[in-house]
Amino acid sequence: MLPIDVAAHSSCWRRRHPLDKAVLGLGLTVLAVSLPPWPGAALVSVAALTLLLGPAGVPPRKLWRAYRVPLGFCVTGALTLLVQVGGPDGLLGLADDGPARAGELLLRTSAASLGVLLLAFTTPMSDLLPRLVRAGVPAPVVDVALVTYRMSFLLLDSMSRIRQAQAARLGHTTRAAAWRSLAGLGATAFVRAFDRASRLQAGLAGRGYDGTLHVLVPDVRVSRRFVGASLALLLALAALTLVLERLLP
Repeated sequence: MLPIDVAAHSSCWRRRHPLDKAVLGLGLTVLAVSLPPWPGAALVSVAALTLLLGPAGVPPRKLWRAYRVPLGFCVTGALTLLVQVGGPDGLLGLADDGPARAGELLLRTSAASLGVLLLAFTTPMSDLLPRLVRAGVPAPVVDVALVTYRMSFLLLDSMSRIRQAQAARLGHTTRAAAWRSLAGLGATAFVRAFDRASRLQAGLAGRGYDGTLHVLVPDVRVSRRFVGASLALLLALAALTLVLERLLP
């Protein structure tokens, strides 16, 4: 399993209904996108970090390992706003108000990423996906997502074992050997993916698959108190942003 999935299964909020955490996490994401970047997105970032490291109990190291990937995309997207192609300064020059626009984009995207990570670090996909059918998502779409989720871990495990076998046979000692090992890894993973898909199809057919995967879902209820507290926090962040926007320059 990926570290973020391990953290989700061991989260302090593991037994809460996914709707509880979706209201909070996705609500923070919506605020990060809709409120002014300063101070709205900054307040959302502080709130999300406080919740992740506090009540949700996410270890800081695991949070940083998961957050640095979307943060890299956020920084890359913000850097493109610093320059402009063409214009009076030549083929490439600094954009007007580039630093301000780049900072605003970085604040929005980084805060929105923390909101999504709050949901991801507290809600396993095995709890979330089966409930999407009740929310109106077509059952075949959910089934494909469940199978893809399961197959991803099987392929990652297979690739890890293949790499260990290649390393034990000195397959990474030179650059040429490393490239040959990489090519063999890709070919073997491709063949195993089709083999596992074929066996999965045969297994489902032997169990009377009727077009819907029946998955046991933990019986938990939506906490009105948790949802109410989440909505109160979201409203407080929005109100505080409007007040600070008038006070701060």
